[in-house]
Amino acid sequence: MQYGRLPSVDAAAVPSDGLLLDVREDDEWAAGHAEGAVHVPMSRFVERLGEVTEKAADRTVYVVCRVGGRSAQVTQYLLAQGVDAVNVDGGMLGWEAAGRPLVNDGRGPAHVA
Repeated sequence: MQYGRLPSVDAAAVPSDGLLLDVREDDEWAAGHAEGAVHVPMSRFVERLGEVTEKAADRTVYVVCRVGGRSAQVTQYLLAQGVDAVNVDGGMLGWEAAGRPLVNDGRGPAHVA
């Protein structure tokens, strides 16, 4: 397990073609998320780890939550599993503040909940 500073990147610097892993819960995801993001809530992360490792083969995983706390925990877990993972500083609030696009299921304007 890695201790010390986690690899991290500002939301504005996440590559548009990067593998973005959103670990927020279902209600947060429904309100607004990045288009193309993979959604695996932190509460179900360990049981669904295989979905992530399958998509992450030879790719960096950019892990995001609302502000960065949950994603830091998941990033640390992924690193311990040998996955190249980076925490997105500022989370989806930082994503929204950076002017990065949000989508939702069409129930009103997309926003970070």
